[in-house]
Amino acid sequence: MVDLDFQRYIERRKGAREAATREGAAYAYAGDLRVLRTLDRLRPVRLAIEATVRMWKTVARAELLGTAVKVSPAQFPHIHQLAVTCAEKLHIAVPTVYISPALALNAHTFGTEEDAYIVLNGMLVDHLNEPELASVIGHECGHIQNNHVVFSTALYYLVHFANRFVKWVVAPAVIALQGWSRRAEITCDRASLLCTRNLDVSTAALLKLALGSQRLYKDLNVEAFLAQLDESKGGPGKYTELLKDHPYVPKRVQALRVFAESAYYRRLSGQEGGLSALECDAKVAELLSQ
Repeated sequence: MVDLDFQRYIERRKGAREAATREGAAYAYAGDLRVLRTLDRLRPVRLAIEATVRMWKTVARAELLGTAVKVSPAQFPHIHQLAVTCAEKLHIAVPTVYISPALALNAHTFGTEEDAYIVLNGMLVDHLNEPELASVIGHECGHIQNNHVVFSTALYYLVHFANRFVKWVVAPAVIALQGWSRRAEITCDRASLLCTRNLDVSTAALLKLALGSQRLYKDLNVEAFLAQLDESKGGPGKYTELLKDHPYVPKRVQALRVFAESAYYRRLSGQEGGLSALECDAKVAELLSQ
């Protein structure tokens, strides 16, 4: 009887994970989905993934989380509640969240698809208000929902700990994963908006993280900042972006505005009309190609 109950538990868990993935695919950027399907067919990427999973399970997880503080109902309950709210809106299980002063990035999701952890830099709490922090957590939840975690974890360790990998694997794997990551960020920016249901809040979170200063954000002219996208067209910046794992912030803000006009998002916001998924993704693809 116990074995049967356990088997039903496994099947329910698998079904819930598949349902969450389908929900993610409904809003995910098509370019992300297309590249993600091909990533593990590339031998350098596959070898990097295998090495990352081994490293995560044996060493890296303890290194990263050993000095971090776990978020729970009893510890940083307001952050825990933000994670609960984001999970409910995206229809995923509540993620495990840690706060780490040692994290070089603002936020990142590490682990495997079965064992994922959102890690936030402690300074985020000082720089962002709670709705903006929810936007960041929602973005990271998007990585979990869309099966990004093992790939983004591999990219992080390839970039920051390249000496732990076979040398010939690093460069081709990084290039392939960076190309995918720029598309994956668009998907997860959409997840952040689905959590906040407020374009201004999700935009403010992106811009404050880009500036690294809440005080400077008060004097930021958003439209002038976005105009920099036009200024850089055709310049050398379009090539340096190919070496990044995130699109330039003006592109991300513009892409988020496009998604806010999609029929999918407008329906959730109680509005009618909007761009079809194909129209939305075509406009975003054009933005990213600039």
